[in-house]
Amino acid sequence: MSEPLHAHSALRLRLLLSALFVPLFLAGTVFFGVWAADTGSGDSPGRGMLVVIAAVCGALALLAAADLLVVIRRLRSERGTGPR
Repeated sequence: MSEPLHAHSALRLRLLLSALFVPLFLAGTVFFGVWAADTGSGDSPGRGMLVVIAAVCGALALLAAADLLVVIRRLRSERGTGPR
């Protein structure tokens, strides 16, 4: 076994990526949602596809936000300033 007993991820990198992607995915959710609302019946891409893309962006924004909260909690607990 060459793995350490307590492996740690790169928390600073996860913090940076989550902080970058939360607003990006939120903007994508709004963009595709508004586009879907303005789409007519014969337009391409169709409303259904745009709603799916908006929902995927929203789910990814929630996932990135949850990761951001986890990383912040872990960083605080490493410094001894947060709940354990």
